[in-house]
Amino acid sequence: MTVTEERITPPTTAEPTRRLRSIIGWVIVAALVVGVAWVGLQIAATAPSERRSLDPEGRGDAGALALAEILRDQGVEVDVYRSHVEARDALDESTTLVMTNPYTLSDEGLADLIGPADRVVFLSVGAHLLDDLDLGAYSSAPLAEVDAQCTAGEFAEVGTIEPDRLMTPHSGVEWCFGDEEGAAVLIDDSDGRRTSIVDGSRLFSNAYLAENGNAALALALLGQTDRVVWYVPSLGDSDIEATSPDTLGTLTPPWVTPAIILLMLSGAAAALWRGRRFGPLVAETLPVTVRASETMHGRARLTAKAADAPHAALAIRDGAQRRLARRLGLTARATSDEVADAASDRLRIPRGTLQALLAGPLPTDDAALVELARRLAELEEAVEKTHRTARATDAPSAHTPSTTEAEDTRDR
Repeated sequence: MTVTEERITPPTTAEPTRRLRSIIGWVIVAALVVGVAWVGLQIAATAPSERRSLDPEGRGDAGALALAEILRDQGVEVDVYRSHVEARDALDESTTLVMTNPYTLSDEGLADLIGPADRVVFLSVGAHLLDDLDLGAYSSAPLAEVDAQCTAGEFAEVGTIEPDRLMTPHSGVEWCFGDEEGAAVLIDDSDGRRTSIVDGSRLFSNAYLAENGNAALALALLGQTDRVVWYVPSLGDSDIEATSPDTLGTLTPPWVTPAIILLMLSGAAAALWRGRRFGPLVAETLPVTVRASETMHGRARLTAKAADAPHAALAIRDGAQRRLARRLGLTARATSDEVADAASDRLRIPRGTLQALLAGPLPTDDAALVELARRLAELEEAVEKTHRTARATDAPSAHTPSTTEAEDTRDR
């Protein structure tokens, strides 16, 4: 009686360690996904920077802090307002109102803002602003370095500038730095107010203020009074009442968004719970050897299932042709005509007899397929029989005396 000893393998820590690594990997992936989503939401939800082009407190290249400091150095008091109501209340007779294109104000709001001002300077241009003030229109004249070329005394010492945009003045509007076809500065003294407009988005910025006569032009426009009220338009200070368009969130019931979030969290939890762990998916050594007979039987079953008689006939005929070529001493690349001719010579039948069998039309039904297979089998059997007969004929007979034996008999 044989007693089989069973070896008990002590528990190891490999499996818990592997699972712990898997959990840590998924936690890292989840943390990365959450971090990327949070950063994307922060970027998407961040409002535009308040320091826009020609902002008197902007320190970037597009800001106008340098111009504001130059004015203060020249003894001009510069007060910055970001509310059009406060800017209007701060105006008096010895004040110049300065602003960029007030795109956030309605026509009525702009008229109410500049109403108390005696001098108004617009530092940037807009098509709607030109039309509303009735000063001019955009010009297509070529750009070049120009000097004042006008009678306004404050521009006599400016020198030359290189404007980025020219305007065609309307009748009664004075122009400077250009000609009647296109000028960089337009001045209107009607209604008891001096209104000046210039496209200074590049001329008066911190990056280009020191070039040519840009700084001199800015002082000529803004330094004619002891005080400057600089209004900065912004989206937060607008009198335009507009209704926001309907969005998917406003059109759906309130419970839809929480439900979608809950479904996404449930899907993520299910993926973590039922998903595959890190590691190999198959523990089988590759490559796997498949027998040729299994491949042949599988292809045969597919052909039979598809009822593809021509394809099956082609496979049968190709196999028979290769075997016949080998038996007839031909190469593996011998054509069907060459095999048919060689088989006809071996069987001593007229040439052309076997061409239809080896290279003729393929059968289209099962009965013709069986007939073709039978005829090919008979042809192979006949060639094999002639091959065996030829080998038997070429072999020396056991009863034929050799030359030495014949000579010995003659001597005796």
